[in-house]
Amino acid sequence: MMPAKGVRTISPDELKSMKKTKDSQWIDVRTPGEFKARNMRGFDNIPLGKLPNQTSKLDPEKETIVLCQSGMRSAQAAKILKKKGFKDVANVRGGMNQL
Repeated sequence: MMPAKGVRTISPDELKSMKKTKDSQWIDVRTPGEFKARNMRGFDNIPLGKLPNQTSKLDPEKETIVLCQSGMRSAQAAKILKKKGFKDVANVRGGMNQL
């Protein structure tokens, strides 16, 4: 799947070196069960199916990092966010499988 226009792709190593700041929001779009079983500190769980109706809880001006299990759902989520006007969206290549 090609990244949506304007979406950055970051590697798992880049993610590990990033620090969550007030100017960023980290979203895990896996199911609640997947998130509960294994997650990365700092990520909030908003399942992909609920994301379109929950974007109002997010700040479109902040850097938004999106993660899933393999990178496919987060690529879809990044596309949704860009369509809703989010400025700086990054997808984690390979997702949790690579972390």
